[in-house]
Amino acid sequence: MSVKHPIISVTGASGAGTSTVRHTFDQIFRREGVKAAMVGGDAFHRYNREDMDAAMDAAAAAGNPNFSHFGPEANLFTELESLFALYSETGRGRFRHYIHTDEEAEAMGAASGTFTEWQDMPEPTDLLLYEGLHGALVTDQVNIARFADLKIGVVPVINLEWIQKIRRDKAARGYSTEAVTDTILRRMPDYINYICPQFTETDINFQRVPTVDTSNPFIARWIPTLDESLVVIRFRDPHGIDFAYLISMIHDSFMSRANSIVIPGNKLDLGMQLILTPLINRLIERKRRAS
Repeated sequence: MSVKHPIISVTGASGAGTSTVRHTFDQIFRREGVKAAMVGGDAFHRYNREDMDAAMDAAAAAGNPNFSHFGPEANLFTELESLFALYSETGRGRFRHYIHTDEEAEAMGAASGTFTEWQDMPEPTDLLLYEGLHGALVTDQVNIARFADLKIGVVPVINLEWIQKIRRDKAARGYSTEAVTDTILRRMPDYINYICPQFTETDINFQRVPTVDTSNPFIARWIPTLDESLVVIRFRDPHGIDFAYLISMIHDSFMSRANSIVIPGNKLDLGMQLILTPLINRLIERKRRAS
């Protein structure tokens, strides 16, 4: 953690909705005049798309059918930890982009499924925002979570997460339902060992819960809407959280536990704005006093 160079990490699995939360941060930063360095977790995958396919085939041939983007073999965990450590000390660092789509490829001048070149972060910035798979990771080898000043978990109930992933990968990446299902199955051990444990490290978790039947996510024809959902917001440390204010501002919300509030799904953006804005301003004010 760093007073002068704070780090916010938004963590969740593929299909969890971390990109949506990042957009809310963008709105807050723009309104509050915060200049942020943005880092996507995909930039710290070890392999481009073609090499990842080859690495999966090699792992399967060697008896490991569960090689995945969620685990250590396919990621640069040490490099991500080093980035967090360097930024927290100096406000500097290097990053790159992973190019998912043809539209991104055209904009960035490189092929889909590859990385851009490493580049220096812009300076100066007020804070670093990470959005990806491993922003609160702790293993025997690395402790990325210790460098983040505010850790946000995005954790839909598992069936909803799978529905969102299937729909996204089919629509945006042209995958079949069967191909996405195979990916989900292959990733499951790494999901259990490297994704789930992070949500005990996060400061706030946003968990969307559908109020419609999602019993079989593999045949779902559409993603449950925010109007068809509730959101459970859990605070690791509820001290200083004004629950009475939140309930008064968010209609039909209620506390389910001493550290949790439940809000209507269509109030998610409002809830995040009300909760995150003062926390971000607190980080920035602390930074300015230290400087």
